[in-house]
Amino acid sequence: MKKGFVLAIDGPAGAGKSTIAKLAAGKLGFAYIDTGAMYRAVTWKLLQTGEPFSPELAGKLANEIRITFRPENAINRVFVDGTEVTDAIRTAEVTGLVSKVAAVPEVRTAMVDQQRRMGAEGGIVMDGRDIGTVVFPDAQCKIFLTATVEERARRRGLELEAKGEKVDYKKLQEDIAFRDKQDSEREVSPLRQAEDAIYLDTSAMNIEQVTDKVLELVKEKQ
Repeated sequence: MKKGFVLAIDGPAGAGKSTIAKLAAGKLGFAYIDTGAMYRAVTWKLLQTGEPFSPELAGKLANEIRITFRPENAINRVFVDGTEVTDAIRTAEVTGLVSKVAAVPEVRTAMVDQQRRMGAEGGIVMDGRDIGTVVFPDAQCKIFLTATVEERARRRGLELEAKGEKVDYKKLQEDIAFRDKQDSEREVSPLRQAEDAIYLDTSAMNIEQVTDKVLELVKEKQ
């Protein structure tokens, strides 16, 4: 595998990008960079200020923040300015605001700069909404990973139930569909499939099948 090899996985919310990206990175011996966690980290930082959301504040924080990842067993631990936020960035409060924060041009510019620095040497797997279109348009392997809204809601619901949370599946579907709309219609780096990305619908596939397919696609691109 070439040192500069980049696997870019894009797709909508709840498609399983992070899960598959982590597993693929482990099998390939690559570093995994969770870009979604980076936008969540900025959102968490904004919420910590106690100030209402504003594009100006979000942009300022994105330019100041230092985000680092520390893989530990099966967990990709996330740190903001030295403070661990692995669980804190997954709260409903952060989830409800992250699309708004990610739509701010200054936030995206700051995060893309960090992502490119992290991936400059290659040997990475990166997932998000705009990796193959904006962050690494020259990535050797691009995959657009998706599933139906119903299936994505089912998977997310099972995750939440496993944590002991009560799930309203109808609302979950509505939230996912709304986030798809927000991500696809934003002016800066909207969610879309790169022309040379491979479309992979995982609705009828399990995690092992998806991971095997992704590794097969990477092998073909070597």
